[in-house]
Amino acid sequence: MADIKKVLVANRGEIAIRVFRTCRKMGIGTVAIYTHADRLAPHVRYADEAYCVTDDASDTSYLKEDKILALAKELGAAIHPGYGFYAENAGFVKKCEDMGITFIGPKAEHIILMGSKTGAREAMVKAGVPIVPGTDIIKDIEKAKAEAKKVGYPIMLKAVHGGGGKGMRLVKDESEFESSYRMASSEAQNAFGNGDMYIEKFIIEPHHVEVQVLGDSHGNALHLFERECSIQRRHQKVIEEAPSPFINDDTRAKMYEVAVKAVKAIGYESAGTLEFIVGADQNFYFLEMNTRLQVEHPVTELITGVDIVRQMIFVAEGKPLSYKQDEIKKDGHAIECRVYAEDPSNNFAPSPGLITVYDSPEGPNVRVDSGAYAGFEVPLYYDPMIAKVCCVSRTRDGAIRSMKRILSEYRIMGIKTSIPFHQRVLENETFLAGNYDTAFIDTKFDMEDMQRKLNEDVDMPILAAAIKQLLSEKAAAARSVTRRDVGESTWKKFGRLTSFGSKLG
Repeated sequence: MADIKKVLVANRGEIAIRVFRTCRKMGIGTVAIYTHADRLAPHVRYADEAYCVTDDASDTSYLKEDKILALAKELGAAIHPGYGFYAENAGFVKKCEDMGITFIGPKAEHIILMGSKTGAREAMVKAGVPIVPGTDIIKDIEKAKAEAKKVGYPIMLKAVHGGGGKGMRLVKDESEFESSYRMASSEAQNAFGNGDMYIEKFIIEPHHVEVQVLGDSHGNALHLFERECSIQRRHQKVIEEAPSPFINDDTRAKMYEVAVKAVKAIGYESAGTLEFIVGADQNFYFLEMNTRLQVEHPVTELITGVDIVRQMIFVAEGKPLSYKQDEIKKDGHAIECRVYAEDPSNNFAPSPGLITVYDSPEGPNVRVDSGAYAGFEVPLYYDPMIAKVCCVSRTRDGAIRSMKRILSEYRIMGIKTSIPFHQRVLENETFLAGNYDTAFIDTKFDMEDMQRKLNEDVDMPILAAAIKQLLSEKAAAARSVTRRDVGESTWKKFGRLTSFGSKLG
């Protein structure tokens, strides 16, 4: 397979920029796609080439499959999906394969296999990976009730083709089963076009721990250690860290072993993640496999030094992975906070609008993957995440201290963000102890107290007014005319000459 010369990212925002950065480092050309609503977005400005995929201003959808494929074919570009949109769309990948377009990700057959939760469970059982006690597909409520009794309450009802928390319900006893089943199935039908359900045993005090894996077409497979992803809101991760502060070394070693074994068993190629649920007793069970680049991959890159996107490109080119397992070392502790355009004082309601001030934190061992800037208008049409703020330190305590400093320096004005929420989590005793589970926000975090304090914070309006006044004064000063009898600044002369020279050149 030939080397990739150009990459089209079928996505937007910070993940598109993140992929472009690796491409630029590798000397690979970059292609952005955009809608009218995103025409001024940073990923459009960062790429070597950019193409609009919508015909009118009212169309905000990136799901223009035929246009994207035709564009990639015309430009001779490979396609990287990022995450979301086409990242786990087997039909799209199959079309890439049929058209001779290189898809930087797994094969369609692996996406299909692991995209079905029941199919994935069967594959993992064959590979010797422990799974949560549960059932196959269930379509009859009465039979489902009988199966739930066998599994034992509490149970989780899950949509076979679900994701993002949709089509999922916790059922504590039989009296809740029927209504929960109908609601979950209906939700899954509306969201995914399929209302099939299955049952899993609910694990007490569950931790969400995942193992990053890589595989290639030469039979190589390896892991890049684990991530703790138990800080979740509405089944969506909001803070991740690597390594996990909860699991012990024995559990850790077993997880790595079964994860690599699973990759080899199915012949998986590219980057992927095996997600596990870990009980308070350290027993772990396979949850699902994400056949794509994960949102939280930066924390793994920070503790290993491995550029995961680079490895994905190598695998797509038919090359072997750049590393052997014993060459990958775990160095330090990393934390990621997902910053959303949401108002934590108002039940995390969306907060689209114009960003008037954007000061990104800097310093040693800081990484900010962002798709925002001062003057950028956050649209309502897309995912509200505007940045992933990451840091790495020698110890977990050091990483927490660094993240506190970073968030205190992160200035975003004009919209509400989730930064105050992250700051309060980092002060929480349960989080600091490192033994938090997926119920942390519901059971160990005082959401009402946070919202009350945010609404009572009188300093924020004053600060906003002061910044607005300062910007107004700076704008007025810029419009003013310098008196002729006052000597002109050397900096202004130099700037004018440089600007004039650059235009001539």
